[in-house]
Amino acid sequence: MSMISTKGRYALRVMIDLSEHNTGSYIPLKDIAERQEISQKYLESIMAMLSRAGFVDALHGKGGGYRLNRAPDDYTVASILKLTEGTLAPVSCLENDGTGCKRAANCRTLPMWKELNRIVEEYLGGVTVGDLARNVPADNYVI
Repeated sequence: MSMISTKGRYALRVMIDLSEHNTGSYIPLKDIAERQEISQKYLESIMAMLSRAGFVDALHGKGGGYRLNRAPDDYTVASILKLTEGTLAPVSCLENDGTGCKRAANCRTLPMWKELNRIVEEYLGGVTVGDLARNVPADNYVI
């Protein structure tokens, strides 16, 4: 399994923070950075990515900051991690639908990797920012 990067983990923390402080007002970047103990400079790049992707609204200048533009339950962990990581595929041969490997037709392990990928995508697609903010145990997955 590839590891989730710091950027992915921090993006989830930020989205949970925005969910927990979801009053409709813009939340200053400085406040988020302090609560989450993330450098403001690093957080700026994460927020820019989330904003460009339409996950958050940004307002620059006095009284500015960031806010969610949907309900916390409308953001899945999978969607946030795909944005920050590019893919959730456990092996590189599954990226781009696995069409890049010349051994795919004879690969004994490809079906296993495909199933693992399906399980991960299904599981993370079923956990929302709202669930994490409410601290709902994510142990209700059945294989």
